Amino acid sequence: MINMQLSDPSLFRQQAYIAGQWQDATDGARIAVDNPATGEVMGHVPACSRAQTLEAIAAAEVAQAEWKKRLPAERADILMAWHDLVMENVDDLARIMTIEQGKVLSEAKGEVRYAASFFKWFAEEARRIDGAILAPPTPGRHVLVMKEPVGVTAAITPWNFPLAMITRKCAPALAAGCSMVVKPSELTPFSALAVAVLGERAGVPAGLVSVVTGMPDQVGIELSTNVTVRKLSFTGSTRVGSILMEQSAATIKRLSLELGGNAPFIVFDDADVEQAVEGVMTSKFRNAGQTCICANRVFVHNAIHDRFVERLMQAVAELKVGNGLANGMTMGPLINAAAVAKVKEHVADALARGARYVSSPIEVDGCFVSPVVLTDVTTEMRVASEETFGPVLPIFRFDVEADAVAMANATPFGLASYFFTRDLDRAWRVGEALEFGMVGLNTGAISMESAPFGGMKQSGLGREGGHPGIDEFLEIKSFHMGGPKA
Repeated sequence: MINMQLSDPSLFRQQAYIAGQWQDATDGARIAVDNPATGEVMGHVPACSRAQTLEAIAAAEVAQAEWKKRLPAERADILMAWHDLVMENVDDLARIMTIEQGKVLSEAKGEVRYAASFFKWFAEEARRIDGAILAPPTPGRHVLVMKEPVGVTAAITPWNFPLAMITRKCAPALAAGCSMVVKPSELTPFSALAVAVLGERAGVPAGLVSVVTGMPDQVGIELSTNVTVRKLSFTGSTRVGSILMEQSAATIKRLSLELGGNAPFIVFDDADVEQAVEGVMTSKFRNAGQTCICANRVFVHNAIHDRFVERLMQAVAELKVGNGLANGMTMGPLINAAAVAKVKEHVADALARGARYVSSPIEVDGCFVSPVVLTDVTTEMRVASEETFGPVLPIFRFDVEADAVAMANATPFGLASYFFTRDLDRAWRVGEALEFGMVGLNTGAISMESAPFGGMKQSGLGREGGHPGIDEFLEIKSFHMGGPKA
């Protein structure tokens, strides 16, 4: 096992956190977790059973019944204490994340701070849950519109942002008065367990939050089918999201689904090229291209194509690929061999159909993949219709604004989109025309705790972050009060 070299070794836990207790799997089964940079096993977590998942759900039901009675200020205080503890342990949490997920240490630290921001934001939102009193519809009648917690909720989180995707779900749930059972990805469970340690220290009541490690056929299926679980929040692929919708149908479970993307990035002829290059570098190569909102298709106006590509290649040449713990690295490995294989397939398909390298040819060493830039890309290639989830940047040419918008919208996905222009009329026109839940104008960064995050079409349901993020965990009740009979 890897020496984690943590200031607080107790943050690295190899047990699940169920009903306020640290547990092994009942049958002793364990899952090995690899460091994608080295291939070494960094540790093991329990492969929990459906029975243990049921235990977590039962404890969540009991804890939630008490938690919902707490004053919003009390819930907020605990969330703020959790926020403070995360911020006090940024270095250790980032190191755990880099070793299990691969992203470079500076990015991991950024994710930890981003994750903590949801605790603070929703601690403040807990005090702002409000209702309404309607104007009397008839004499003596009063109608109160009240908001109440959904109840027991569950989260199934991905490997690419193993800490932020938990806090973005857990913080609003607790602020609203709900409990939550979390199933982290079996590829990156240690970040989830570490934040559970800090939650326990912050005073989160036993059973209110459980982290159940294991496989989808045991943990996931119980969360999606159990009638006690009133809401399921999932971040991951559209394929798995569709399966979870089917599994949740019998219990009419509320769903929040943040699913796959195929983000367009349009650079118009009047764009600030330097700003556009900075934006695409921010969007595309963060986390080695393993983000659902990264630029997957770049459309560049013919008039500035060559100038854009030249400046882009200068920026790409500065990327340094290597172990995320090493000094000076700016891009780490992909998560596993399957991810590497998909990137290689996409590049090979594009080249076979007429695309050409403007970067150096792809280089692969274990899970490390060099950044690749392709031009002369067409819509018949797989990179046009499939999410690559790796450091491959395909560049399409266009001449007419309407054509760029049409190509951008020609996808069943609708999560994130970006465009660069200095024309105010075009900014409004294109911003309204793009069929995506999030649109970035002259920026490649669109994630923050105070803004709603989510997609349209097959990119999912619901929103996380911002004020809508807490509404996802609240039920609306109309309370009709009749007056005395005359």
